[in-house]
Amino acid sequence: MTGVGKTNSGQYVGSEACAECHDKEYGNYKKFSKKAHSGESVKLMSGDLTKQELEECYHCHMTGFGKPGGFVSFEETPAMADAGCETCHGPGFDHVEAGGDPELIKGKLQLSDCEVCHNPERVAAFDFKPLLFGGAH
Repeated sequence: MTGVGKTNSGQYVGSEACAECHDKEYGNYKKFSKKAHSGESVKLMSGDLTKQELEECYHCHMTGFGKPGGFVSFEETPAMADAGCETCHGPGFDHVEAGGDPELIKGKLQLSDCEVCHNPERVAAFDFKPLLFGGAH
């Protein structure tokens, strides 16, 4: 993740915390974005994947996998079992705790932010076309 602001905790809180102040964006995300349900596709394929392959999927399809407050498992952290707001905007704990300080979150996204997951190798392997806004904004 690039440019997450001046935060240093790196702790994730989940998209529901974002909804408290960004209800329109959250509503659009839940209604239009395929990312809002990305965990379901991983869950469907999980029986055919090795642990290493599964964890590779988690890095892009789950929120904060392997990081403080992030996805652990479908059972332990179901609210993080999708590519939520923080997947693109960075960990939100400090932003939320500071009352929405815009310096503590990645606000404006660049195409390079998307390319962390939507890189040429994955695009070729899965034949998908990344969208800059994904329906959320």
